[in-house]
This record gives sequence, structure tokens and C-alpha cells, in this order.
Amino acid sequence: MYLEKALPKQRGVTLIELMIVIVILAVIASFAYPSYMNYVVDTKRTAATSILLQVADRQQQFFMDNKRFTNDLTNLGFANNPLVIADDGRPMANAADSDSTYSVALTNVTATTYTITAAPLNGQASRDAECGSMTLNQTLMKGSSGGGDDCWK
Repeated sequence: MYLEKALPKQRGVTLIELMIVIVILAVIASFAYPSYMNYVVDTKRTAATSILLQVADRQQQFFMDNKRFTNDLTNLGFANNPLVIADDGRPMANAADSDSTYSVALTNVTATTYTITAAPLNGQASRDAECGSMTLNQTLMKGSSGGGDDCWK
């Protein structure tokens, strides 16, 4: 009885308890990280679909004014041809920049037809192989080179 009062009660975390917490956090992170990366890829793809629709809108306006479609994005008011966009959708000057995620270009342009293609760049190209390049034409037919079902959410 005298020994119980003389020795203070030990407090703190044991090494085993600390290791259990680390293992639990690692398991949670192993489930959360892939879900987070899918979210990032989808967000960048949404920026590409947005710019494709914006280009299509400007092409229709150009057609109304000129009775033909253009094959140059600068005629539609964009700074570059092809147009490179960042992950948040803002135009970029250089495709080599690490923030660039899609290169947008006009292809198969005639007086009455066009196809807009958004090709993934840098890390987006490898992470989004399911969708690959996304396309939109004058009839607003949406497509993707990767064959994914859920590319145009």
C-alpha cells in the first residue's frame, strides 16, 4: 500500500497505441487518396468541357456574322491557336507549363462544319485515359477518344 502512493501513475501513449493510430490513418488514406485523385481529374475535365462549349458558342456567332465557320481560334477572340488551358480553365501561353491541362484546337473545318478537340496534356493525359481527347462538333455531338461513358457529365 505504501508503494502505490509513492510511485506516480504513468500517463502517456505507448508505442503500440501510437502504431495502431498510424495504421488506422494509413488505411483511411489509402481509401481517400484515389477518390481525391478521381475528383481532381473530373474537375480538370469539366474545365475542358466548359471551354469546348464556349468555343462552340463563339463559332456559332462567327457563322452568323460571316456565313462560314473559322479554323482559327484567334478569329473567335481567343489569344492563341491552338488554345492551351490550365486546370481551372484560364488560357495559358505555353503547353509546356506544368499547369496546362488541355490543348484546344479546331479540326475538320469547312464553311458549314467543324470539330473542336480538347487533347489532355501533362499529367491529365495519363490520369484520364478513360476519356482521352474530348470533341464537340457543329451539331453539338459530344465525343471522346477514350471511349469512357461518363466523360461529359
